[in-house]
Amino acid sequence: MPVGIFRVCLVVITAIVNHPLLFPKENGTVLENTEEIIQKMKEREEILRLEKLRLEQEIEGQEAAQKVLEKAAKVVEDVKEEKVQWDMWTALSMVIFLLIELWRQDFQEGNWQDTGADEDDMAVLGKAFKGVAFPDKAILASFYEKRILGTTGDMARMREMVEGFADDLLEALRSVCNRDADMEVEDCMGVGSMYENWRVRKPFVCDLIVPFAPPEPYCFRSQIWCSGDSFPPDEQGYGTIKVCRADEDETGCICDKTKLGEDMLCLLHSQGNATRRSSEMEDLLCFKNTQYLDADQVMKWFQIAVTKAWNKISHKYEFDLSFSLLDSPGALKIKFKSGKSVAFNLTPVVQYENSDVYFISHFPRNCLAADLPSSTHWFLTFAVYERRFIQMISKMLPANACHVSCLQILSFLHGKQCSLTGPSGLTNYHLKTVLLHLLQTRPSQDWAPEKLEARLQDMLKFLEKCLHEKKLYHFFIGNGKVPAELGFPIIFQRAEPLNLFRPFVLHRDVYRKTIDTFHEMLRNTSALISEYMVHIPHVHTNGIQKESV
Repeated sequence: MPVGIFRVCLVVITAIVNHPLLFPKENGTVLENTEEIIQKMKEREEILRLEKLRLEQEIEGQEAAQKVLEKAAKVVEDVKEEKVQWDMWTALSMVIFLLIELWRQDFQEGNWQDTGADEDDMAVLGKAFKGVAFPDKAILASFYEKRILGTTGDMARMREMVEGFADDLLEALRSVCNRDADMEVEDCMGVGSMYENWRVRKPFVCDLIVPFAPPEPYCFRSQIWCSGDSFPPDEQGYGTIKVCRADEDETGCICDKTKLGEDMLCLLHSQGNATRRSSEMEDLLCFKNTQYLDADQVMKWFQIAVTKAWNKISHKYEFDLSFSLLDSPGALKIKFKSGKSVAFNLTPVVQYENSDVYFISHFPRNCLAADLPSSTHWFLTFAVYERRFIQMISKMLPANACHVSCLQILSFLHGKQCSLTGPSGLTNYHLKTVLLHLLQTRPSQDWAPEKLEARLQDMLKFLEKCLHEKKLYHFFIGNGKVPAELGFPIIFQRAEPLNLFRPFVLHRDVYRKTIDTFHEMLRNTSALISEYMVHIPHVHTNGIQKESV
């Protein structure tokens, strides 16, 4: 019983203690704390989740970086292997290139212009001569004596008269020019066929070149196509002339090559100096806003100076002087009261360094000649060396050698044919170049006077070969066998050979016309010669015969 009463009392006491109304504030705090704890647990869970994501991203980044490093290391190894292989191929390529260059130079020196002098070559060539009636040596000798030889005296008298008048004209030109501002004109020199004694076609025209130089303190600095800088194929044989002060560095001021900022000023060349310098360059016949000599400006200046000089001395002469050709600014004509006239060319030129090579302001044009790249590009003429070479070789040949006779007859035939069928791409300069090549390769005894027929045949066959191949090299450019006695500049001997027939590749219509004219000339050779012969003996018609060696 007491135990039961005790249990009842314990239950009642427990119920009273746990009643919610007994401790209301403490029970509320418990509930609030529980919700706060749950919220913090959620926030902690979110933080942990984000941290997990960050760690996963870092791990992925490290793995990617490791892969990149491994790949880069592999690439470096591959590059090293390829570099070793590339260095090997580069070295091999350089060796091959050097071998080719050495072979090319040897070929150029030993066979730079094949003259086809071997009999086998001659047998292959000469196809155009088959069945052609060609005059024998007796007819050629008679024709030369009656038609050509008599013109030699006329050329000598004309040269003497023209040279005397040209000297007087240039002396007057110097007197009317301002020595402090105008170009300084030197003495003239005779070049071309009239001074090499092979001109046959009338009217006779003397070609005179007049070197000139700038006034002090200026000088000319030239640059040619074979000086190392790259020139396009259509500018081969040309060069430019820069007008500089004698004390000016060749490289010039850096302000000419570098674009200075708006807030920067060259202490040597202010804007006023630049304007004044530009005006000075134009006064020195330069192309606008450049230092390069302008050929058109030079010809205008020269024509005005010649006109002033003639006005000063015209009272001393009983003839008139005028410019004869519009397309040839240096062409002058003397007109006598009797109606006769004498033509000559007086062309200003610029000397290349200390040689006898000259930049010529105007060069006779033909149907093959392309337009000049610009008026600041000047053509180079080697006429003085050509005349000197012919004179030197002539002293080594037998007496009355036939080399000039061959060139005169060939020039006459070609000129007569062109007068009948119209001009072709061939010029007298091409014919002279053929002779120069043969003079260098043929022994001196082969030019004896009795071998006129054989040498003329050689010239025609060589010309036919060159036309067939469209390749006739300039005699001096690229020719390493030029005699040292001439003092010819070595830079031109080391240059690439200049093909005078290159335009034939570009102008097929002109080439076809030239070939037709050449073949027609061969067929008409006897007829052309017979026009100037009183009596023509029998002409053999079995074609050109080989010369027995």
